[in-house]
Amino acid sequence: MFHKIKAVNALPNYQLSVQFAEGVTKIYDVKPLFSKWETFKALENAPELFADVKVDIGGYGIVWNDNLNLSCDELFENGNTVKTPFDGLIASADATSLWGLNESTLRKAISYGKLVNGVDVCKYGKQWVISVDAMIREYGEPL
Repeated sequence: MFHKIKAVNALPNYQLSVQFAEGVTKIYDVKPLFSKWETFKALENAPELFADVKVDIGGYGIVWNDNLNLSCDELFENGNTVKTPFDGLIASADATSLWGLNESTLRKAISYGKLVNGVDVCKYGKQWVISVDAMIREYGEPL
């Protein structure tokens, strides 16, 4: 499964909090990279650069500058999963992308009661949020 990053935040002690589209949050420790890859030493000597981390266009990785980046797979495979109140919740756009569905399919599932509002899904402003469990129950494992 391909993991797409939704958000990244720099934490103390050269750690990153990485939120993935499938509703999982991981903590990734960057310190081991300082001795493994020469380019990452720039982060060790510049905490302000480390704090300036961003999600790469498309969510396929994170970047600090043109020379410093990490892939979404590296972060997912080597990060430590942490529990948050938002675990297992995903935006409808992410759900349709992960499951290969049309957004109208989810809208119809909600209007017909297949996905129950307040149980399986909830609308916040203009955005629907769906539980991963409900998506798996109704549509199987993501692609």
